[in-house]
Amino acid sequence: MDNESNKRGTGRSVIASSAYISGEKLYNEYDGLTHLYKKTRSRFSEVMLPENAKDEWKNRQILWNEVEKIEKSKVSQLARSFEVGLQTEFTLEENIKLIKEYVKDNFIDKGMCADICIHDKSDGTLMLM
Repeated sequence: MDNESNKRGTGRSVIASSAYISGEKLYNEYDGLTHLYKKTRSRFSEVMLPENAKDEWKNRQILWNEVEKIEKSKVSQLARSFEVGLQTEFTLEENIKLIKEYVKDNFIDKGMCADICIHDKSDGTLMLM
């Protein structure tokens, strides 16, 4: 498992990171840039939220732009990113079920949101923010 921080001071954009993991075209209101990584293909993609979160945050562009607006400091940690290899002996559906349970128990139930995608590679790689 690889893990890294998305910090404003390093110039990394959470919008760009989310566009990369999801393969979606996302607009960053903070810097006015649109991000699209055409080579990224996802077999599964979902934004998971705690119960008290706004329903509109299921849209990753809205969610991450809200994070960019709230965190104003140059030393702000906007997100943490994880890259995890999937269990090759499990089906895609079994891996998704396992991932969603893990994310719920370790992030959602603690009040955090999660942007999860499984890349369309032969080994299936989980990307999580």
